[in-house]
Amino acid sequence: MDHHGTKKLTLSFDNGPHREVTPWVLDTLAARGLNATFFVCGKDIADAEQQQLLRRIKDEGHRIGNHTFHHARALGVDPDPEAPAREIGVTQTLLADLAEPERWFRPCGDGGILSARLLSKRAVDYLIEGRYSLVLWNSVPRDWEDPTGWVNRALSDVEAHRWTLLVLHDVPTGAMKVLPDFLDQVIAHGVEVVHELPPACVPIFSGERVASIDYLVT
Repeated sequence: MDHHGTKKLTLSFDNGPHREVTPWVLDTLAARGLNATFFVCGKDIADAEQQQLLRRIKDEGHRIGNHTFHHARALGVDPDPEAPAREIGVTQTLLADLAEPERWFRPCGDGGILSARLLSKRAVDYLIEGRYSLVLWNSVPRDWEDPTGWVNRALSDVEAHRWTLLVLHDVPTGAMKVLPDFLDQVIAHGVEVVHELPPACVPIFSGERVASIDYLVT
């Protein structure tokens, strides 16, 4: 319940799972009774060990989403007409029941910038036809560049927004070593960490446009 302007934080982790990092992230979340959304890349989830990690993520109550197959370039600048099927469709097939019932999709961007490079018209059509939900963000503290300094930037974003959807990365940069400290500071500040996604960051829900995305489409 959002009373007296209580600030909310939704956690998301992109580009994993990684055998050396994701278990630590899951342990950190479990110790605090928190849930998150993990957006995974198709190229990283084919082997059995990664599939086991995905199953653990699901079993522990977290949400799993699609973060393209290759994570090589934004869909808005990919000239291949088959890019949406290759990047979104193939990954969704690999995820199978782990990503059901909702098809959550997060595009890869230019270092977290929300611009017209993010999507093509063809990609938007693909998402709508496939009844996907498009999940964006409003905080990218660039943990991959600054493995400790990201904490202060993330805290500033949480302070600035009523409801923050934070993008972190469960990959081996060392950034997740300070995740416990970040979460403990957030909780100490009285921020409500929730599993729900802020509606303002989900402009397509189950294939329905619920907000304008013109500024994201090439």
